[in-house]
Amino acid sequence: MRLGINLGYWGAGMDGDNLAVAQEADRLGYDVCWAAEAYGSDAPTVLSWVAAQTRTIDVGSAILQIPARQPAMTAMTAATLDTLSGGRFRLGLGVSGPQVSEGWYGVTFDKPLARTREYVEIVRRAMTRERLVYEGEHWTLPLPGGPGKPLRLTVHPQREHIPLYIAAIGPRNLEQTGEIADGALLIFPAAEHLAETAIRPLRAGREKAGLTMEGFDVCPTVPLALGDDITALADVFRPYTALYVGGMGSRKQNFYNQLAGRMGYEKEAAEIQDKYLAGDKTGAAAAVPHELIDSTTLLGPVERIADRMAAYADAGVTTLTISPAGFTLDERIAALRAGTEALERAGLAA
Repeated sequence: MRLGINLGYWGAGMDGDNLAVAQEADRLGYDVCWAAEAYGSDAPTVLSWVAAQTRTIDVGSAILQIPARQPAMTAMTAATLDTLSGGRFRLGLGVSGPQVSEGWYGVTFDKPLARTREYVEIVRRAMTRERLVYEGEHWTLPLPGGPGKPLRLTVHPQREHIPLYIAAIGPRNLEQTGEIADGALLIFPAAEHLAETAIRPLRAGREKAGLTMEGFDVCPTVPLALGDDITALADVFRPYTALYVGGMGSRKQNFYNQLAGRMGYEKEAAEIQDKYLAGDKTGAAAAVPHELIDSTTLLGPVERIADRMAAYADAGVTTLTISPAGFTLDERIAALRAGTEALERAGLAA
């Protein structure tokens, strides 16, 4: 099992340290560094900055938001980043959610699976550097009856095939991801539930495409916090978990809330959402079960983290992406180093 890091969103208060974190991860042999975007910083700018100041670590978008860009623009960005980084770019895509898609981008959040499938097909076709022609339900290239003509990408990517990941949570999205992508970006993964909540639908998608799980990258993100007081460490992540389970998306379209329900926390997830949407964020955080936080994070001393890593590997994870937690740069660097030490203790290092 390989290790990655996730720098999260730029502008979250730790920007001054993020480059140092990425460079230390590069030095320690981490496999990939991901950056996110929502409605603040964009991922490509951050990734180009990190790629220019690291040597071997891959840089990946987790995610580029599908409603934010036309698919041909995403192909251009992927090809450019892959070229500038010397073949170190990984393209992560996702539909975001209805509030961001419609509120920020003005793009209707409908038929997300069909849109994702067409988007991926266009991106892949554009990156072959053949003339781009596509006719689908959501995109037609060139537009009929106008002056547009089939064009081809002028940038030569470093590699013929840039790895393409999709952020997926729901069973149908996971199945399609297994069918059309090279990897899956997962969030709130509990090792003991992963077989049912992620691996089973991913495998079904692979089989649908006549493929196996061999070479497919199962890539969840988990916070890592080093220390001896597990309860205190878990409490740090209560607001984070409550935000996603309670307030990310609408009441009817909160994919994280639904995931918590599939892991056996349906009653608790409903309570968290009720309190969060009523404005009681403190109460929502207090309602998050300790077990939910503990099972979806890496908390404790190195030995305990190593045991959790082994459980993720046994469940089918191939790249475990950590968000190194800490209030200072030294604490985040210590979390990074604990990650590599725990991987070695678990006997999972390459």
